Amino acid sequence: MTEITRVPLQPVAKGAVAKIWIGVAAIALAAAGIAYASLPPAVHVETIKAGSGESPTMDDVVLINYKGTLADGKVFDEQKNAPMALAEVIPGFGKAMVKMQRGGKYEVEIPAELGYGAKGAGPIPPNSNLKFEIELIDFKSRAEIEQQQRILQQLQQMQAQQGGAAGAAMPGGPAGEMPGGPAGAPVQP
Repeated sequence: MTEITRVPLQPVAKGAVAKIWIGVAAIALAAAGIAYASLPPAVHVETIKAGSGESPTMDDVVLINYKGTLADGKVFDEQKNAPMALAEVIPGFGKAMVKMQRGGKYEVEIPAELGYGAKGAGPIPPNSNLKFEIELIDFKSRAEIEQQQRILQQLQQMQAQQGGAAGAAMPGGPAGEMPGGPAGAPVQP
């Protein structure tokens, strides 16, 4: 038969368990800090006045009033009734817009990574965080905009054709008028 050697257990020193738990908590906090630091940058949207209805999508075109400022408060851009295709703006601006509703007013903070990044643009220095005050007036899908443009072009073509036909029917204008104006009006040679 095999003999089993018994080893007596040492008693745990007073306060050692607390030290172990403190060490576990410190490791957990360090891991959480590393995880937080590795999160992708996020856009912060604060509602000043709530809107209503649906929110635009990245495929929509929005009509907005906005003012863009740098962290020091310097205004770099401001427009009223500005149409913008969300697929064509900086990533942070698009991410903020899809959180908004028609008729609402918002304050938006965009980190540099979701703005112009290390390259900057115009009056915006590289690695600048951006702040915007935005009022979402309206939005439409790109398909709706394209359809409205086609209708507008057709109307313009019809007007051009009607204008050309009316001019052909009356080359000198109403009866009794010369090409330069009413009868008896001076005509420049």
